[in-house]
Amino acid sequence: MKKVMLSVAIITTMSLVSCKNETKKETTITEQTITKQVASTQTTFGVRGNCGMCKNTIEKAVNSIDGVTSAEWDKLKKQINVSYDESKTNLNAIHKAIANSGYDTDKVMGSESAYKNLPACCKYDHEMEMSLKGEVKEDENSNH
Repeated sequence: MKKVMLSVAIITTMSLVSCKNETKKETTITEQTITKQVASTQTTFGVRGNCGMCKNTIEKAVNSIDGVTSAEWDKLKKQINVSYDESKTNLNAIHKAIANSGYDTDKVMGSESAYKNLPACCKYDHEMEMSLKGEVKEDENSNH
């Protein structure tokens, strides 16, 4: 009888301890998620470009920056939406990365040498409007 009581006591203690450890893990994960959400800054600004190849190049340039969590360039509106961690990068670094890949932004002109190396379909008009609002129409470069 003593062995049975001792066995029940040990099993109860082990199950309480394992439940307690699982609760701590869930709390830690929740706290980390909240921290990531607070650190994220979102911004939208204009970037000149023409086609899907432009989209790939622009997004690749922005996503290569440490601290950028997402980047999506809208070909029709000529603007990019970026989420980033301000403790790791800043808006100026994002503009410069895009400019270094050959594309103009609202604040920084694209590198001429990089622009010259872009494919023909990506050579945009330097006077093109950016951050278009409202309805926009597909242009002749929509198949790229």
